[in-house]
Amino acid sequence: MFSNHRRASITGGENEFEINGIKIGSKYLPVVIAEIGINHNGNLDKAKQMIKDAHTSGAECVKFQCHIIDDEMIKNDVIPGNTDEPIWKLVDRCSFNEDQEIELKKLTEDLGMIYLSTPFSRAAADRLERMNVPAYKIGSGECNNIPLIKHIASFGKPIILSTGMNDLSSIAESVAVLEDANIEYALLHVTSIYPTPYEKVRLKALAELKNTFPNAVIGLSDHSIGNYTCFAAIPYGASILEKHFTSDKNWDGPDIPVSIDPVQLEDLINGSKAIHQSLEGHKEILSEENPTIAFAYASVVTTKDIKKGELLTEDNIWVKRPGTGEIRAKDYEKLLKKTILEDVKNNTQLKWSMIEN
Repeated sequence: MFSNHRRASITGGENEFEINGIKIGSKYLPVVIAEIGINHNGNLDKAKQMIKDAHTSGAECVKFQCHIIDDEMIKNDVIPGNTDEPIWKLVDRCSFNEDQEIELKKLTEDLGMIYLSTPFSRAAADRLERMNVPAYKIGSGECNNIPLIKHIASFGKPIILSTGMNDLSSIAESVAVLEDANIEYALLHVTSIYPTPYEKVRLKALAELKNTFPNAVIGLSDHSIGNYTCFAAIPYGASILEKHFTSDKNWDGPDIPVSIDPVQLEDLINGSKAIHQSLEGHKEILSEENPTIAFAYASVVTTKDIKKGELLTEDNIWVKRPGTGEIRAKDYEKLLKKTILEDVKNNTQLKWSMIEN
C-alpha cells in the first residue's frame, strides 16, 4: 500500500539526521519506534518474539532498555506508579546480560531493523557503545542527568532525548550539552503518566519544543491508550513516534497496559505514512478532479421548450447535472431576463451563443 522509499514529497524544516540509512526529519515519513523496553520481563524468548512480531508489522526500529543495576541505582524500596513492585527488584529481574543483548541486536539487524536501547547508567552506555549501536535513546528520567548525557554525547552518535517530567528550562541545559558536542539530536515530547489521559498529552508542546529548540528534530513518545494521539502529533511536526509494544496484551509487565500489539503497530505505521503524505498542498482544483467535475458539477439547462425571442426566467431554466455544459451553475443568475436567440428544446444545456449579450 505504501512505498518503502522514505523520502516523501512534503517540505518542512531542514533538521534531519540518519540512523543506519533511515532519514529522520520533517521531510521524511515518520519513524515509528516499537518500544519493547522491559515488556519481556527478563524472558529472552519473549524478547525475540516481540522483535519478530514488530518486523512482521512493518517496524523499522525496535528499542530495549539497558540496565546494569549496580551502576544505575543504590538498593531501594521505591515503587513506581505503574507497578506494585520496588524498582530495584523490577529492574534486576528484567535485566539482560551483555551476551543476551548482543543476541537481540543481531536478530534485530538480521531482520533489517534498527536496534536501539536506552542506557540508564554510564556502564550501560559503555556496553551499548561496545555493541556499536548506531544511536542512543535517553529516557525522560535522564533528561536532566547532565553527567550521563555528556558521557553519551562523547560517543558522537545521534541522540533521541525524551523530555517527560522536564520543562523548557531544564531541557535547555541538556540541549546545550548536545549542541556543544555537535551531536545530531531529536527531542521527544512525553507525559510520564501511565496511562496518560488524553487531556494530559498536550500535543501543543510539540510546537513549543520546535520553536524553543529550532535545531531539533521533534517527536512524540506516547503513553496514552491506542494510536490516536500519535496520529494527531504528525501535523504538529512529529517525525518520530514511539509507543510501548508487546506481542500479547495478556502478558504481565508494568508497561503492558500502555502498549500496542502487532495489529495496532501495523496500523500506526500505515496510518502515520498516510497522514504524512496528506499534509501538504493548497486549496485549488486539481487536474485529477476533472473526471469528477464532469458528472458532479451542474450546468444551466432549459426546463421547458423555449421559443426564439423569449426571456429566460426561473420558470424556463434551471441547473442540472452533469457539468459538461458550457454554462455552469455559478452563472445561472447572469442569464435571467436575457433573450434567447433560437428555439431550444426542453432539457437542453445552454450555450452562450444562444443568448443575447
